[in-house]
Amino acid sequence: QVQFVESGGGLVQPGGSLRLSCAASGSGFGLSAVGWFRQAPGKQRELVARIAYGGYTNYADSVKGRFTISRDSAKNTVYLQMSSLKPEDTAVYYCNFGVPVRDYWGQGTQVTVSS
Repeated sequence: QVQFVESGGGLVQPGGSLRLSCAASGSGFGLSAVGWFRQAPGKQRELVARIAYGGYTNYADSVKGRFTISRDSAKNTVYLQMSSLKPEDTAVYYCNFGVPVRDYWGQGTQVTVSS
């Protein structure tokens, strides 16, 4: 069983930055790809960024060049550094395995980009 706990969200002005953290507990995390996902009101949850065990990363086109995903395997933590934030980035952000497992969705962390 794995548990993902997201933190670091908040209210930020357009153009600002935030760093989200995803702390994982349980087995299977260390060798697996992990992803950040988001869900805006009235929209489906979407993949934002994903990082493989070996460090390979991929990003949604909408965040390329603005967001950076990284992982600290010693701390079982994955980060999402978000810069140049836009109002359309407003959503609840979640982490899960790179191929998400339904039972492992956490509470997420709210990111609101507004002036």
